[in-house]
Amino acid sequence: MRGLSRQPPQAIFLDLDDTLLDDGPQQEVIVRTCKEIAAVQPGLDHAHLAEANDRARESYWPQVAHDFMTGAIDGASVGLETWRRTLQACGCSDESVAQYAAQTHSRLAREAYRLFDDVLEFVSAAREAHIPLALITNGASDTQRDKVRALNIESWFDCIVISGEVGVAKPASAGFEVALSRLGVDKGAVCHVGDSLVSDVAGANTAGITSIWLNRTGAIRAENDPKPDVEVRSLSELLTRQAR
Repeated sequence: MRGLSRQPPQAIFLDLDDTLLDDGPQQEVIVRTCKEIAAVQPGLDHAHLAEANDRARESYWPQVAHDFMTGAIDGASVGLETWRRTLQACGCSDESVAQYAAQTHSRLAREAYRLFDDVLEFVSAAREAHIPLALITNGASDTQRDKVRALNIESWFDCIVISGEVGVAKPASAGFEVALSRLGVDKGAVCHVGDSLVSDVAGANTAGITSIWLNRTGAIRAENDPKPDVEVRSLSELLTRQAR
């Protein structure tokens, strides 16, 4: 199936973040969270909180990224600790405020989750063609499951593989192999669509699956970056290619 063909794939594997889910609004969610915190906590400034949160995420994330991706720590714990550090940097060590901040951020993030405009058409076409769909996503189980529930897309997939549940993250091939086994399909007749060259393209290539780079932003691939079998700018373009 390399390079796509008119022959429908036995299954389509899809990434979640920045492939189906538009994560763009999440920075605004941080700002809104900081404004809500400042509104109930005299002496805290929302702009300073936002700056402190940026610094907290930059310093803390590298320490927990691997554990977050492989299930050793859940997303709620990471979020709470990030807000603890944010508030401490602004002179507030009240645990109840940290809890409020984490809960507020989770609520606002959930409300902001949005699918890209081309997702529904693509999924509808796959379902009409009776092509099984698998979701293969990196992240903690609670975080990724919450996104799937908030978007109301769980029923779309015949298989959902979350790195935090299987203990291995893309680009390792294990998650792809789990999906292949659960669906009972041949890797040579499957494609994986994702936005990340490092995780999605490299992972699919390693697993022997047709790799489709969904390059929504028009990024330039460096010579030493993983090479996709197919590059598209949208899921609509992928539908058009498959129809040829």
